[in-house]
Parts: sequence; C-alpha cells; structure tokens
Amino acid sequence: MNRHASTPASGISSVTSIDALIRLRDIRRRFMLGETAIDALHGISLDIHAGEFLAVWGPSGSGKSTLMNLIGLIDGPTAGTLHFEGLDTTALDDGALTDFRGHRIGFVFQSFNLVPVLSALENVMLPLQIRGVTERHARERALAALADVGLERFVAARPDKLSGGQRQRVAIARALVIEPRLVIADEPTANLDSENSRMIVDLMRDMNRAKGVTFVFTTHDPRLLEHVDRRILLRDGLVVSDEAMA
Repeated sequence: MNRHASTPASGISSVTSIDALIRLRDIRRRFMLGETAIDALHGISLDIHAGEFLAVWGPSGSGKSTLMNLIGLIDGPTAGTLHFEGLDTTALDDGALTDFRGHRIGFVFQSFNLVPVLSALENVMLPLQIRGVTERHARERALAALADVGLERFVAARPDKLSGGQRQRVAIARALVIEPRLVIADEPTANLDSENSRMIVDLMRDMNRAKGVTFVFTTHDPRLLEHVDRRILLRDGLVVSDEAMA
C-alpha cells in the first residue's frame, strides 16, 4: 500500500507520521531583494522518514534549493517549524545548529566543493578533524569511506587529477564519513555526463541501502527519478505532488 499520494498544489504533503526523521509544518521562506519581498516557499508541510531515498524536482525557481537549505539546516524558515528527530530546530541558536548539523547531516554539491590543495583522503578526513576527531581515527574512517565508494586506489590524488565522477564519489565519501542520519545532495549529477550521472545515483542508492542513511536530492534530470523511492514535485514554492514509486 502506498504511504505517499499525489497532493494538490496547496503545499501540504499527504505524508505524515509520528516517527518521521524530519517534519516540516507550514514552512515559509521570504527573501528581500532591495525593497521587494520574494516568497520562495509558501507553507510547505511534509515528513521525511528514516531510510528514504527521495528526490525533490521541479523547474528552475520552484524553490528546490531553498527547501534543501532548510532541510539541511543551512538556512532557517521565515515562518513554520522544522523538527529533526523530534527536536524543534527552529528554536536552536547558531552554535547549536552548527553542532547538530555537523553530527547528523552530510552534504553533496553539484560543484563537488573539494579543497583543491588536499588529497582525496585529506578532503574526506576534513569534517572529522573539524569535529576534533584524532588524526589517526579520522584517517581510518576516511580510508574506509573511500573504499566504500571504490576509490581506495586514489587516496593520494588531488581533485584536479580525478574525473568528475571520481570527484563526486570523494564528495559522497566525505558526506558519509561522519555517519550522518541524512545526506542532502543538491543537483549532484548536474556537472556529469549521462554515464557518470547514473553511476553516482546508483552509488548513492547502494549507500542508502547498505547504511540505512536517508538521502534527499534535487535533480532536473527526469531519468534519475526512476531510481528513487519517492519524488516530490515543487512548483512556485508549493508541493504539487508527492508520490511513492513502485
């Protein structure tokens, strides 16, 4: 039986549960452009469950990146509440948010965001070292994460010596090395060709199944939507549909 169903363009998802990993209620986000108010999200309510592999899609300007920044706790809503593991994150100060995010959320970006002067291994170690993990322990965990994504032979390579697909695999390893509850991937295949795009989605899917990590990613590519458990269509800052895939 489908837990998710299509919804009207009201911003309200039909997916609700008391055991949601993330719960958004009436989330709104307004930006000021000079003296002009831009409403990017118009009262979105939805639940994301542990272990889901979920895509947020829609046209440019639909609010995808804004929603991802809110779910990833990079930005806060203008109105509404966002609970993560039952905690109301909108009540946290900046320091608490940074600490919470650093322990629970990994990020994968379309531009990879690797430090060019660091090796693949050093890039993956970085978030652990920022958290104060010892160099030895960080190195062990980073080596294991790179092995998980098939890059054990490239640990010493700097980003400019890696292909686009390999750089994105390093980014996935870096996201997973902190053992997050959630990985946010904003257009993770935008700078890759079709073959590497499919490879990256398959890899994220494998990590989702093997580690039970929740993945939420955005995409413009309708072909990638065939590989998700659930897809949420945004348009003009509203949830137009929220459907589970067979």
